[in-house]
Formats: sequence, structure tokens, C-alpha cells
Amino acid sequence: MKLSPGKWILPAYSALALLILMIPIGYTFVYSFNDSLKSNIVWRGFTFDKWLNVCNVQNGAVCEAFGNSIFIAVVATVVATTLGTMIAIAIVRYRFKFRSQLSLFLFLPMATPEVVLGAGLAAQFLSVGVPKDMLTIILAHTMFCISFVVVAVKARVAGLDPALEEAGRDLYGSALQVFLRITFPLLLPGIMAAALLSFALSFDDFIITNFNSGAVSTFPKYIWISAARGIPAEANVLASAVFILALVIVVTVQVTGAARAKRLAKMS
Repeated sequence: MKLSPGKWILPAYSALALLILMIPIGYTFVYSFNDSLKSNIVWRGFTFDKWLNVCNVQNGAVCEAFGNSIFIAVVATVVATTLGTMIAIAIVRYRFKFRSQLSLFLFLPMATPEVVLGAGLAAQFLSVGVPKDMLTIILAHTMFCISFVVVAVKARVAGLDPALEEAGRDLYGSALQVFLRITFPLLLPGIMAAALLSFALSFDDFIITNFNSGAVSTFPKYIWISAARGIPAEANVLASAVFILALVIVVTVQVTGAARAKRLAKMS
């Protein structure tokens, strides 16, 4: 049977694109096992020492920067997810003055270039006399993460059937009980997706962080500073560990979702 070009061009193009995207990740993973000294540009031999002694005395700064990024991302995610969820519910469920204008303003941080956003925030902190430290980074990350949370949760709220909440109120449930037992569980998948997106955006951010971090070092900032002399193998270890953890989470969620769908199909 003769195959038409359209049946193999698209799969070949997809495989090539995936391969190109995986090359930097593969390089990072391979060089995490490099027996390097100060520079990690030249391959010097295979070793597990970098994985077993990530936070050594010579390169303890990389673990400090990694810890700062985790702390900032967690705090910014919690605050942005909480505020963004409340804003999304308010925009969808309630009618108030300047509602449409608020929806428009929430999209501005998503459309504004990070250089402009970071420079504007830095100028604002400077004008009010706020020193650049961990707090300014958290405030900056929270600000641009809220927009993504509102967009994600807003779609979930819009798809929620109000009749379910009305049924809870008909059964004499208070407003808090209806929210905790009906609304929140139904919104939880959207909230979790928004939280994961916010965490990834905050942990990965460099441009806005660089404008508003002062002397505080984060993992992306440490990578950028170290790139001139070769990123340490310890940084490659942490980056590889984050990628592996994210991959495990994605695979687990997909497998669990497929198994749940199969069980529901059997029950129906």
C-alpha cells in the first residue's frame, strides 16, 4: 500500500520538534553527572557525586537560591490562588459597577511584556521607598500570577451549574456549607490547575525577579549569573530533579484519570 506524504510528514515533523525541545533537557540531565570542578562546560567523566552531594560547601549557594525560589513560588501561589479564585467567582456570579473594566485590567499583566512590568514595579517600589528583597519578589510574582488564576478559575465557575448550589440552599444549607460542600469541590480541579500554573510561572520567572530582587538570589537568577563560566553540575542536578518530579506528577495524574474514567465507564 502506498502511503501518502500527509500521513508521515506530520508525525515526522512532530517527532523532530519534540527532539529539538528535548535536547536542552537531555544536555542538562547528562551534565548533571559530569565530574566537573568550577566549570561545567567540558565533559570530565561520569560520577554520582553531584547527585549525592548537591548542597556541598563549594556550591551551597545553588541550594540557597533553589530554596528561595521554592519559598517565593509557594507563598505567591497561595496568595494569588486565593485572591484570584475570589475575584473569578465575583466576576462570574455578581453584577457590580466597573465589572467589565475589571475584567479588562486583569488581562493587562498577561499582555504586558515582562521587561515593562518588571521595570514598572521596580520604579514603583523605589518611589515608595520599599527595599528590594524577598517581599518585593513575592508581591511582584503574586501580581502577575493573579491574572492567570482568574482566567483559569473563571472558566470553571462559568461552567458550574447554579442549580447544584440552589439545591444545597433548598436543603437548608448555609452559604458557607454550600460553598465548602458543593461549590469548592466542583471548582477544585480548576483551582489546582491554576495553582500549578502559578507555581511554575513564579519558580521559572527571571526578568521580573531580576528587576525586583535586590541582593536575594533565586534559582533562575543564579543560573543566569553562572552561565558565563559554566553552570555548576549541582544546578543541573536540581533542574533535572524538578523535571523528573514534574514528569512523574503528570504521568500519575494521567494514569489516575484514565483509571477513574474506566471505572466510571464500567459502572455506567
